[in-house]
Amino acid sequence: MNRFRLVAVVSGAAALAAATLVAPGPAQARVPDGGEPEQYIVQFKAGADRGAALRTLGARFGVVLTDQRELAVGGHVVTASRRTAGLLAALQARGEVESVEPDTRMYALATPNDPNYPQQWDYFEPTGGINVPGAWDLATGTGVTVAVIDTGKTTHPDLNGQWLAGYDFISSSATARDGNGRDANPQDEGDWYSAGECGQTTAETSSWHGTHVAGTIAALANNGVGVAGIAYNAKILPVRVLGKCGGTTSDIADAIVWASGGSVSGVPANPNPAKVINLSLGGSGACGVTTRLAINSAVSRGTTVVVAAGNSNANASGFTPANCPGVVTVAATDRDGNRAFYSNFGTTVEVAAPGGEVRLETEPAGTRSTPQNGILSTLNDGATTPGNPIYYTYMGTSMAAPHVAGVVALMLSKHPSLTPAQVLSALQAHARPIPGTCSGGCGAGLVDAAATVAAV
Repeated sequence: MNRFRLVAVVSGAAALAAATLVAPGPAQARVPDGGEPEQYIVQFKAGADRGAALRTLGARFGVVLTDQRELAVGGHVVTASRRTAGLLAALQARGEVESVEPDTRMYALATPNDPNYPQQWDYFEPTGGINVPGAWDLATGTGVTVAVIDTGKTTHPDLNGQWLAGYDFISSSATARDGNGRDANPQDEGDWYSAGECGQTTAETSSWHGTHVAGTIAALANNGVGVAGIAYNAKILPVRVLGKCGGTTSDIADAIVWASGGSVSGVPANPNPAKVINLSLGGSGACGVTTRLAINSAVSRGTTVVVAAGNSNANASGFTPANCPGVVTVAATDRDGNRAFYSNFGTTVEVAAPGGEVRLETEPAGTRSTPQNGILSTLNDGATTPGNPIYYTYMGTSMAAPHVAGVVALMLSKHPSLTPAQVLSALQAHARPIPGTCSGGCGAGLVDAAATVAAV
């Protein structure tokens, strides 16, 4: 199934090109037919002879096992020369091994002023909005860095002054499309794929997902162009982990550590550690050891980690990193304040925020209208490689999470010493009841930016 389904195209002021797309949700880790993944994350016991263990096991299965690198959280990325059934269990059974998990892929969760600020209903409408204008009287995000761990950055007039020097953590040159592995250029090279690639039967164009997420958080305001970000005086640290066919757990884990100011082997120190991380990505399954350790390390440095709940209309407990401890998991609501039809739910969710919802409607005369109930933000019009900057509406929990990340940036702008636990407590304590309905549970309710920022 495609990640996105085109729902509507509209036009508006300032050469606005807007389209609404919807994705089925966080894709499951895609394992090619014929065996297990070729890449694992192995936590070896202290003092273990890793080389001997891998050689012995490789000989047993007739494969070459290679220790590629050590992660910031201590695990080792181990690759096998081919897919081999039973190798994962055999690795786990080794006495030298503490734990092992597949190096699974994560995927963008998108389904999702100033001339176009009136279209940003999610900020100000009394029913489904989160009362952002009231928060702007108190804080605008000054002094706060928000890391967007996503597809990278593109050139855009509403964001060019907001980007900090980020990093490209995609270790596979094929996934990165930039001809190399990790490097200091977080440029989004496009995540398009052809029919038959990435486990999909039909082709898909590039999403520019990270650019859309970044715009909701910190697009410039009062510049006479486009849209406004929630924390429009904050800075965005673009950290690239998603490319063609998504991104791996190992790359995402290192990115989380680095973005929060931790040390990653072979990567220069981050000169702009983020106090907020936005993860609008995910996959199915339990929260693995590697992801949990990376999140724990970020939280220990005082960084709040905001995560999209997922778009599968299912319990968020079955999706990672939404189900990881220590994060702020965000469900999505529509313009009327109901849980959006695609949004995950359950006790794993801490709060909800607008993610948008657009469905085609048949008018009495037989014509179809598409009310603009998605989330409008910055984007790019390139089908494969970057083209021109535009504005599009997306919908999804990928769009809900950056609303909360933006509010957290406002909170920290006013009160920089807040801990992640205090941030979560304030978000939940000052959320308002879901205006509509939320079957399955949407946490403490709909985030209220003004009430929360005022309280801190």
